[in-house]
Amino acid sequence: MPTEQQIRDAWAEHRPYLIDMAYRMLGDIGRAEDVVQEAFQRLSQSDFDAIEDARGWLIVVTSRLCLDVIRSARHRREEPVGDRELRVQAEGATSDLADPADRVTLDDGVRLALLVVLERLAPAERVAFVLHDIFGLPFETVAATVGRPEATCRQLARRARLKLETPDGGRRAVITPHEHRVVTERFIAACANGNFADLLAVLDPDVTGGVDLRPGLVVHGAEHVARNLVHFWGWGASLVSLPVLDNACVLAFAERDVAALFSLTITGERISKVHVYAAPEALAFLRDRVLLHAS
Repeated sequence: MPTEQQIRDAWAEHRPYLIDMAYRMLGDIGRAEDVVQEAFQRLSQSDFDAIEDARGWLIVVTSRLCLDVIRSARHRREEPVGDRELRVQAEGATSDLADPADRVTLDDGVRLALLVVLERLAPAERVAFVLHDIFGLPFETVAATVGRPEATCRQLARRARLKLETPDGGRRAVITPHEHRVVTERFIAACANGNFADLLAVLDPDVTGGVDLRPGLVVHGAEHVARNLVHFWGWGASLVSLPVLDNACVLAFAERDVAALFSLTITGERISKVHVYAAPEALAFLRDRVLLHAS
């Protein structure tokens, strides 16, 4: 049995990544937090010393739990969270945001809402696609999760890609570029744990930061931006990535309710601009259109 300190260390190190991964499979922050909690509960009851790679072990357990949730929802013929409303509202949606530029930025996220795209995939296809194509995990891990040979998992991912192709042959934007994925993961881990040093490492020295609540205020420099991020978001918020065409976006949840949207501009291997949408009208827009509240 692991010690309490071992579980706490694993929680701090791996939970942000697992929440992001589970959310990308389930599209519901409450269910994502629940399955990750269950994965750590199982870790606390395991022979910890016999586990060579705690992160890999947690990835497989969390993914299996997600697969169970997806299959259960299909079995009960439940419609995924927000899917019906999204199909009705996504096209031609308008908002009450004062700044048209803000509305356009948020509309991009709405039109690329996760479950509207991934719902067309069978459960095993969705898990294979998210694990391999989005998170870059090897098919060995995918096979351990879905309980099928690696060759079969490759076919699952391939079928998923074909289903997600657009009529013109392009790929729907459910995958951010690899470089963005790596930087976003580092940002999520550092921000969720309030790790000032890690935030400095992922921010460009000349990064700028702004928030829609104070449109005239722009903060300059990595130390100032990191200090604000740690102050406002380094208290255990659940942060998840959101696929957008040319931008890296991160949703922040508090008490299973959307609390902010981070728009990240990535230059090279660092973030050169952070803009936070946290005004009540912006959050209302996200709740009403993306429907990310817990079920």
